[in-house]
Amino acid sequence: MVRDSASSEDSPSLQAVLDALDDADCRAILRETAEPMTATELIDTCDIPKSTLYRKLELLSDASLVREQDTINPGGGRTTKYERDFDDVMISMDEDNDFSVTVERPPRNADERLADIWSKMGDEL
Repeated sequence: MVRDSASSEDSPSLQAVLDALDDADCRAILRETAEPMTATELIDTCDIPKSTLYRKLELLSDASLVREQDTINPGGGRTTKYERDFDDVMISMDEDNDFSVTVERPPRNADERLADIWSKMGDEL
């Protein structure tokens, strides 16, 4: 299962972001997830095998670049969609020549914050 990056206010590690952005499949997923998409939609759109897709989503989640959204279906069950979770990624070097990464996120409305809380609670059950 992909970790919900939206629940983490901490910045991701520089290496996690570099690893995700260095991967062509991850970049393809990021291009397609401006709007939420299911795994099936991503498999078809990005032409990535299912097992590979979930590994790439895990890389992107570890880097806090993709967020997982669960919706409850009226007939039962749930649907998971994945969405790009950043506006900008900045890599910089400080005066000590150390690299750092900053991920700027889009603002969340009250409904999105509540959905994040419910999603986190569901993962713990």
